[in-house]
Amino acid sequence: MSISDQPLAIGIDMGGTSVKYGVVRGAEILHTGDPIITGDFKGPKALIKEITRRVHQLRSQFPAIEALGIGVPGFVDVQRGVVHELTNVPGWKEVPLRNLLTESTGLPCFAENDANAMCFAEFAHGAGQGARNMIAITLGTGVGGGLVLDGHLYRGSSFGAGEVGQMSIDYRGPVFVHGNVGALESYTGIAPLTKRAAFLYRKAKIQKSQEELTPRGLAASVKKKDPVAMQVWDEFTSQLATGLVNTVWLLNPDRIVIGGGIAKAGKLIFDPLWKKMKVQLAPSFTKNLKVVPAHFGNDAGIIGSAAVAVEATRA
Repeated sequence: MSISDQPLAIGIDMGGTSVKYGVVRGAEILHTGDPIITGDFKGPKALIKEITRRVHQLRSQFPAIEALGIGVPGFVDVQRGVVHELTNVPGWKEVPLRNLLTESTGLPCFAENDANAMCFAEFAHGAGQGARNMIAITLGTGVGGGLVLDGHLYRGSSFGAGEVGQMSIDYRGPVFVHGNVGALESYTGIAPLTKRAAFLYRKAKIQKSQEELTPRGLAASVKKKDPVAMQVWDEFTSQLATGLVNTVWLLNPDRIVIGGGIAKAGKLIFDPLWKKMKVQLAPSFTKNLKVVPAHFGNDAGIIGSAAVAVEATRA
């Protein structure tokens, strides 16, 4: 199907602080509106009402829109379209989001986890094109993930599969938010990365600003051969490699797509990461495996949500 033949859909990316949305055809966002600030609305009903108002505006401009997809940062019962709970958004518990939006907008609606939406965007239109089995992860405040197995988005028995950040890389590690010990996210999220850097600089009696302790600041220091930053980065890529190696042994993918703010460090991550992974895997697992940066940045949620909705309506 050519791009011009692909259906129009609305993709909505709901974050902890704002809701972004756009009209999408394939990998192309044709139109976006001003973000909706979630803090301006108390509870799900008010926010859904505002989302509905914006959707009607878009439909008046693009009457050929066929479907609506929304990616949310939390656990979703994809079959029933119910949001169990949203991360960092109070009041969202057991909300029948799909049915509420379908009724209020008149469009077929599909609710999905935001990491799954990002994963599907990359698989269908981005860095995962051509893959059959793919793992997508996002490195940011947390570590999100999604899976495509045998060409299809895999969600698991209760639609929670792909939470790579919650896998343990150390059975003696710290207890994380769900009671899981040594979770990958507790080492490789932005906060633990910054905390580790601050500790090592204090130990070396070196003062650094908050900006210099961010992933971007540390990446810049690595390029200058700063030994402390180099140690932090070496530890980070070793921890990430351990987590990803576990997923490769389990799922034997042909593509791993990495996105999120930390991944913007580029070769500083990907080169050492691949070297550390290769020595921990059998050659048959690495022969056809590619570890690549995500193609889409902040638009992945919008594109992926729309793509998931289109696939669901045409299944």
